[in-house]
Amino acid sequence: MICLKKGLRFIFDKRYRFVILANKGVYDNMQDEALLNRKYEAIFGKRLNLDNPQTFNEKLQWLKLYDRNPEYTIMVDKYKVRDYIKEKIGEEYLIPLIGVWDNPDDIDFDALPDKFVLKCNHNSGLGMCICKDKSKLNIENVKSELKKGLAQDYYLTGREWPYKNVPRKIIAEKYMTDTSDSSDFTDYKFFCFNGYVDCVMVCLERSSGDTKFYFFDSNWNLKRLNTRGKNAPDGFTISKPSQMDKMFEIAAKLSKGLPFVRIDLYQSNDHIYFGEITFFPDSGFDANLLPETDKYFGNLIHLEDVK
Repeated sequence: MICLKKGLRFIFDKRYRFVILANKGVYDNMQDEALLNRKYEAIFGKRLNLDNPQTFNEKLQWLKLYDRNPEYTIMVDKYKVRDYIKEKIGEEYLIPLIGVWDNPDDIDFDALPDKFVLKCNHNSGLGMCICKDKSKLNIENVKSELKKGLAQDYYLTGREWPYKNVPRKIIAEKYMTDTSDSSDFTDYKFFCFNGYVDCVMVCLERSSGDTKFYFFDSNWNLKRLNTRGKNAPDGFTISKPSQMDKMFEIAAKLSKGLPFVRIDLYQSNDHIYFGEITFFPDSGFDANLLPETDKYFGNLIHLEDVK
């Protein structure tokens, strides 16, 4: 039934059809600005205002097109960013690196520990392998998925130009959990505006297939900013991580001088680890943000400071 509904929508909804075809690469040859205009209108049902952008999602599209700091390519590279983080805040915040390769066939799986994470350095998700028990691993399938990941031109999916020239590699990192008896790793995603950290989005139950997203400010007050969190009951909260105040400080330091960036951090056994730097969450097409949040975050991005 779900497939039938999607099929009918594909036939009769031209905006939905455009998004699906764009994600499949049909419009890869379209110019950046033209594709962003069409995709924005297809998702939000209104024209993208690049002449005078006001909302968060609009300004992220503007930044894609006009904020071309070459250092961003290093910052989105999951391998090279390690040197950047080492210089900015220290090597102790890096998840231990096990290995790096250009080709999946070069990986010696026998030498890897029983638990590890494999991922491409230039994209988001495609090809990733989170291994919790190497004895159950289908190595040929893992290699096949990694090859698909390496072949992906991630820049084309949302025209996020920093990814365009990342030299593609595979990295292996230590498998991490929140605590010694935890089976999951909680994401803490900090929304940062030139050194000011407005809030953190906590991502819970990622392995369940039904991830929960909740926003909190630096005083650990719930902020009802998205469609998934607005209906949380009165007084709702979750336990504040022991290192949360320090994580806000780190996010502020890493985001200074950048009009907007999302800094992703983790906490494991009271130790903070760096996750990644994201310039365009949901590629600037986040329809889960409440309209008032879209405007609120948009007001915090000052495009006049972009050089």
